[in-house]
Amino acid sequence: MTAPHTAEVRAGDRDREKTANLLGLALAQGYLAMDEYESRLQTTFAAETRAQLRHLTSDLPVERLKRNDPRRHEARRRAVRHSVRFHLAGYLTMVAIVLTVWLAVGLTAGSWYFWPIWPILGAGVGLLGHTLSSTGARSHRRELHSAATDLMSVPVVCRFRP
Repeated sequence: MTAPHTAEVRAGDRDREKTANLLGLALAQGYLAMDEYESRLQTTFAAETRAQLRHLTSDLPVERLKRNDPRRHEARRRAVRHSVRFHLAGYLTMVAIVLTVWLAVGLTAGSWYFWPIWPILGAGVGLLGHTLSSTGARSHRRELHSAATDLMSVPVVCRFRP
């Protein structure tokens, strides 16, 4: 028994939903007009094979549509916020433990040198680096770099007479 040719494989509801989502992204990002979107959407839900579904999105930049999906960006932002909050919780726990040990040593031994500043600063630098690298500092760096590049490309007229 041979496997059916992929062009003749019947499309399922999940395949139609994926194609409809891609068409919705294309509409939202300006690749399709509303009437063309509605026409393709009707054809999507009437399609019987995967080849018919592929034909509906063959002229669209599918990878770019997926890359610019606002749902994907929002999920990434949520994950970044969660990781920074988790790191902050660990940092604050460490600060509380170190300060408690320092206070206990100070009360029992009378040694009041504030040594917790070193682990607090060290871990704080790590937290700051994580936060800045996660929360869009890269995009700000890119904007500054592009602005600097634009300034560097401006022709400078030098009137030098020997």
